[in-house]
This record gives sequence, structure tokens and C-alpha cells, in this order.
Amino acid sequence: MRRGTFRDDTVDYAAVGATHAPDLMQYPPERSIPAEESWRIGSGEERFQTAGEALLSWTAQRAAGLSVEDVRPAPGPAYAGVSFDAEGNPIAPSKRDVEPRYDAEGMPFVGAGMTLHLRGRVGGMRADSELRVISVTEETRRIGFVLGTIGGSVVSGEESFDVDWREDNDEVWFTVRAFDAPNALVYRLIPALMKRRRRELFARYLRAISPLYATPV
Repeated sequence: MRRGTFRDDTVDYAAVGATHAPDLMQYPPERSIPAEESWRIGSGEERFQTAGEALLSWTAQRAAGLSVEDVRPAPGPAYAGVSFDAEGNPIAPSKRDVEPRYDAEGMPFVGAGMTLHLRGRVGGMRADSELRVISVTEETRRIGFVLGTIGGSVVSGEESFDVDWREDNDEVWFTVRAFDAPNALVYRLIPALMKRRRRELFARYLRAISPLYATPV
């Protein structure tokens, strides 16, 4: 099990971690538009591991047509969070050194605290933003991470990506949640454009992680 979290003052929004709030869709952060989609992408441990590996190697972003550039790890030891048992007792240390992993091209896997630049086009508009990895989760039945904007983007906010292997029915689900507040003038004037941008991003992420096995909710 690995759970990494990084918190500091460099992100450009206040509600850090709100993509994991159960009431995100009902009570989004101020000025932001929330979004959430879940897709069944198969079943079984092999499917879960394959999708999780793809997720942590930036496949959702890169296969969605976005360029992942200038990836910089967090300085010092990674913050690994604290896990708790059913009685609320801590069962994991709060800090530890996490061995970095790299794909075949030398790109580092997602790690808590690292920063990166995403570039591309979404909905006919430029996507160019600096982001920080807020948290990383690697558990027996859940793999995922959270990205938050640092600055320079047409929107500010957060995205979370999770692959879940459900114990009750063996199904594997891919869930993306986000909230966006407009920075660019065109998005402030026409909020529908921001919603269209988000829908296109979600569709790209799904194709990237599950081009063959996806079934909408």
C-alpha cells in the first residue's frame, strides 16, 4: 500500500483535495463548476493492475493529446500519509522514502508533490498550465492521483483520477472528478464553453485508459 499526499501554498485555489469530497457535485468550491464521470472498464485483478499502471504513467494525459513536460519531483522524502484500521488506530508511518519509477522512455511515474507542465489543445483552445500532484494512492483495490493547478491555466482547480477494483462484483471502474473556476475571459463570459472543454477532456481520458472495454454508467 502506498498513499502519498503533498500540501503547500503554491496551488492557485483554496479547496485542496475537494475532488474526493463526497458532496462535490452538490457543494463545489466557490465560483467553480464540478464534474464527475465513472465508467466500467472491465473486471478482474489483471485489468485493474493494467489500468492502474497506465494511469500512473501519465497515459490518460498523453494519449488524450496533451504533452507532459518539465516533470520535477518533490524535494526531500515523500509524504506517505497515515492509514487507519477500523478502530481509527494509525497503521502506517506519515513519512518514508518512495523509490521513483520510470517508464520505458524515462518518464517518471506520478509522485506526490511533483510539478509538471501540460500543453495541448482542448475544445479548440490552448491548454497550457503548470500543475502539482496533490496526492497519490496505491492500495489493494484503488489506484489514483490528484492534480491541482499552480497557475497560468485558462481555469484553476483540481482533477482526480481513480481506478477501483470492486470487491463485491470484481468489476473495475475508472472515475474522474474535477472542479474548474474560469480564469480566461472567454470562459468567464461563456461558462458553457468550460463545460464543453471538460466533457471533451473526460472523453479523451476514457479512450486513453480503456479504448476497448468502456461502458458508460
